[in-house]
Amino acid sequence: MRLIDLSSPVDSSFVEPDPVVHDVLTPRQGAEHMSAEMREHFGIDFDPDELPDGEFLSLDRISLTTHTGTHVDAPSHYGSKAAYGTGVPRHIDEMPLDWFHRPGMVLDLTDAATGVVGAERLEKEFARIGRRPEPLDIVLLHTGADSRVGTPSYFTDFAGLDGPAVELLLDLGVRVIGTDAFSLDAPFADIIARYRATGDRSVLWPAHFTGRRREYCQIERLAGLASLPGPYGFRVSCFPVKITGAGAGWARAVAIVDD
Repeated sequence: MRLIDLSSPVDSSFVEPDPVVHDVLTPRQGAEHMSAEMREHFGIDFDPDELPDGEFLSLDRISLTTHTGTHVDAPSHYGSKAAYGTGVPRHIDEMPLDWFHRPGMVLDLTDAATGVVGAERLEKEFARIGRRPEPLDIVLLHTGADSRVGTPSYFTDFAGLDGPAVELLLDLGVRVIGTDAFSLDAPFADIIARYRATGDRSVLWPAHFTGRRREYCQIERLAGLASLPGPYGFRVSCFPVKITGAGAGWARAVAIVDD
């Protein structure tokens, strides 16, 4: 069995719309912190200098959004109401785990320009690889955008899906769609330009807004899809962190290949 990392890192040095703040307590500072916490919460006095080398444990404090790095969007991210089920979309901690450990399929969209990819382009890719996704397969879009991770262009130069393309995948039974780009939708500037030119509201974030009518999850900000051994023949594991009431959760996405 071989594991292929499909995740992009959380890195405070990267350019991000919502900057990541990463503060580190050294092992010495961790000892002092532990001593102060024991005194405040448990009434215990303990001199950190009694520890070996006067050190305890390091501690990281990170401020970031749940959409930083590789993450899974829950249905509740798409809106407060759903046109299916109870009418209340599920949060990330409520999603079924078996959605996130499934056979994978990767579609090569590296030739796509910045903007949207339609259903006809997906059909062409299915024909090229000689296979369509099975129900509950995890479909990954290889756009090549991960080569720009950490730079401003990562957020402006990539291809997303239009509404009919998302509908096609959902009609085939797919419930988790992933991309190595910042978003499953096109970049903000492209969306707004097409909306202002046409006045057509259907071009406004169609991939996300489809999730108000049909329940599914997105994995955004994947990486390393070029390392996959082929368009299928592997499993994807991308369990989201269980954050109560959240619209997304970080994931360490990997492909599992049986050699």
